[in-house]
Amino acid sequence: MEPKERALEILRRLEVEYPDVRGTALHYETTLDLLVATILSAQATDEQINKITKRLFKKYRSAPDYAYAPREELERDIKSSGFYHRKAEAIQEAAKAIAEEHGGRVPGTMEELTRLHGVARKTANIVLQGAYGVTVGIAVDTHVDRLSHRLGLTEEKNRDKIEQDLMELFPKDKWYALNYLIIEHGRRVCDARKPLCDRCVLNDICLSAFTFPHNKKR
Repeated sequence: MEPKERALEILRRLEVEYPDVRGTALHYETTLDLLVATILSAQATDEQINKITKRLFKKYRSAPDYAYAPREELERDIKSSGFYHRKAEAIQEAAKAIAEEHGGRVPGTMEELTRLHGVARKTANIVLQGAYGVTVGIAVDTHVDRLSHRLGLTEEKNRDKIEQDLMELFPKDKWYALNYLIIEHGRRVCDARKPLCDRCVLNDICLSAFTFPHNKKR
């Protein structure tokens, strides 16, 4: 099976396996909400972040609210997200730029978003696709990184280069959903330490299936 043909088959099977998964599980109302939630979601579950933002979004309603809040107070408000010192800095610096350079509106281009402190292509892709309906790339998080290698879709280590490889393999109208389909599969089946290869709908076309020590006996 050719690489592109196999990629399309992977996509087809994931769409069948997870028919309700088509976008982010993060809760948000505004573009700023989505940006903040995405920053917070690093190394945390969406469920965990949704609990935090339920309160957070009532307290902080604009870029200046985040930008000029006492840092210690914001850190307390997001502490349970993990890495809260770094996340608070990223949120405040990004919010300050939004307030002072973009009239309080989250910018709508990849170039402008990635100039914000703490916003790399992954976060920018999620904001652009989720809030503006603009697709320019594929969000590559830890799940997409891991599964892309296991499935033999890329050999690159740099996430921007992984993104480029995936963009060549998958049709553009599927780029948004692909991230979330892979995340769901990574959480349910293709675990980082103990993937359930014998239960995987991709095991006959996955280059890594049954190569893990705990699977060899099956």
